[in-house]
Amino acid sequence: MAAVDDQDALKRAAGVHAASYVTDGMRVGLGTGSTVRFTIEAIAAAGVDVDCTATSVQTRDLAVGLGLRVVAPDALGALDLAIDGADEVDPALNLTKGGGGALTREKVVAQMAARFVVVADESKLVDVLGGFGTPLEVLDFAPGAVEARLRDLGAASVSVRDVRSDNANLLVDARFGATITDPVALGTSLSAIAGVVEHGLFYGDTVERVVVAGTSGIRELTR
Repeated sequence: MAAVDDQDALKRAAGVHAASYVTDGMRVGLGTGSTVRFTIEAIAAAGVDVDCTATSVQTRDLAVGLGLRVVAPDALGALDLAIDGADEVDPALNLTKGGGGALTREKVVAQMAARFVVVADESKLVDVLGGFGTPLEVLDFAPGAVEARLRDLGAASVSVRDVRSDNANLLVDARFGATITDPVALGTSLSAIAGVVEHGLFYGDTVERVVVAGTSGIRELTR
């Protein structure tokens, strides 16, 4: 139990630190996940006057419940800052995201933002992406055809989650193993599969910094 408590403390430290980037008047994208939850709570506690958009129903409900003003992405047009978590971070700041099933909305919001800040505890740092699995959002028209293409690309296994995305699509996990040395190349191939709505590989050139909490404190990784 102590290990879980320690990891929660690290998540809280990273999340609260990232909230310090939010100032009055900003348009802010709020990510989804256990670490960003602490960011959202810290933003609300700080009492800053911001307009927010949320990457999931879960995040929207949390933020609204804490008194934050949350609107649809198109109501803001562009964002000053987006803060989100990650399931894996490699040395070039490429990310695996989508463990919480919000990868498509998370990618939309990240691309809207002038600055994309990622929060993570040190357990999310990896040498090579893929050990976590690669989440995808997939149309349910022909998931078997999508699976066949994923296996052609090297996926050792493909599984469909019991829950759907907030967009009512299937959530699929493809397991390539810790072999994704070129996330851009694989991401391009995944995007080319008809029926794949979005994949959970986020490229390092879109990330401003990663706020990492570890046993020795907070550090920030930049390209």
